[in-house]
Amino acid sequence: MLTELLILAAVVAVVGLVVAFLLRRRLLLTGLGAVTMWLRPTGSSRWSVGVAWYGGDSLLWYRALSLSVRPQQRLCRAEVQVQGRRRACAEDVALPADVVVLSCATAAGPRELAMDPSTVTGFLSWVESAPPVR
Repeated sequence: MLTELLILAAVVAVVGLVVAFLLRRRLLLTGLGAVTMWLRPTGSSRWSVGVAWYGGDSLLWYRALSLSVRPQQRLCRAEVQVQGRRRACAEDVALPADVVVLSCATAAGPRELAMDPSTVTGFLSWVESAPPVR
């Protein structure tokens, strides 16, 4: 009897985690300005997929495979400078073939952001509309 209860508790816990993960992802993607974005610190070989919200003065990036409700990266719009853009290449095996990779300088150091071509225009408009830095 005790074994059956432990198995049932484990199954309920796993189902609860899956539901929490799916609800978190759904809530992140339903917000205005929410897009799927890959992020990689320059020099790193690993891309991380996530959901980015950009609006106001900062971009909040949430890792997709996480239960955390806090953003893993916060980039201030006034401190983001897009330095270049390129298509995903053979070295970027974790990325879909049609994404655009933007090389950015940030206050936290260089970053590469990858996103769908339709998202790039909105992101660049958001960055360029930042008030001038005094």
